[in-house]
Amino acid sequence: MDINFTSLDIVLPVLDEERTIESSIRKLVTFSEHFLINYQWKIIVADNGSTDMTPEIVQKLSSQFENVSYFRLDQKGRGRALKTVWSSSDSDLMSYMDVDLSTDLNVLTELLESVKKLDCSIAVGSRLLKSSNVIGRSIKRGFISRCYSFLFRTMFLVSFKDAQCGFKVISREAADQLLPYVKDTGWFFDTELLIMAEKTNFKVKEFPVRWIDDPNSSVKIISTAWKDIKGLIRMRFGGLRFVKNQLTKFD
Repeated sequence: MDINFTSLDIVLPVLDEERTIESSIRKLVTFSEHFLINYQWKIIVADNGSTDMTPEIVQKLSSQFENVSYFRLDQKGRGRALKTVWSSSDSDLMSYMDVDLSTDLNVLTELLESVKKLDCSIAVGSRLLKSSNVIGRSIKRGFISRCYSFLFRTMFLVSFKDAQCGFKVISREAADQLLPYVKDTGWFFDTELLIMAEKTNFKVKEFPVRWIDDPNSSVKIISTAWKDIKGLIRMRFGGLRFVKNQLTKFD
């Protein structure tokens, strides 16, 4: 079944990304112009507190490309930026990707078509599927990622393996139903959203990706992992039960 979803928001959450933001936006605009011709797409840069030249660079690009816009939040938090922009969107489909474009853009059309055809409500890129091609990732990061995957799948019995890959598409219906209940404002936002979705009967579907590690990534993996674990504990002991009781799609 193919629903006529045509409008699409592509969100790039950023914080002090003056080094990469211009090249990433230009690359994403070129890709979208060639491969997203069936969509009314726009690129929204969701800046959560940059203090470098990121705002000026994006505002310059938004004057060059009519499909590029800039949204500013003074408070930090990738989850806060995504929730704010997605919640205010009126598009049929919404997506986001990491600004370094570590994930090969060619898989985006597959994710979009899967949600458009109602194969799933949330389509996610995954680095942990057998057919995924992960390049340059350290043994330490890979090990922590797999341990985290094992932990949340054991605690919540969900089917997806990679909650944190920054490459996702969500339907308007799923966003409207789920976002009001997502509490995390940081990196755990993704995990919370996906667990909540699957446990309230929104289908989550993973796609293998080609992913190239960014050696300049600012993510502090140990502190982020600890915050993720605290988020899992919060959901396990009360948070998820409340959401199940609130959402009408749960049976």
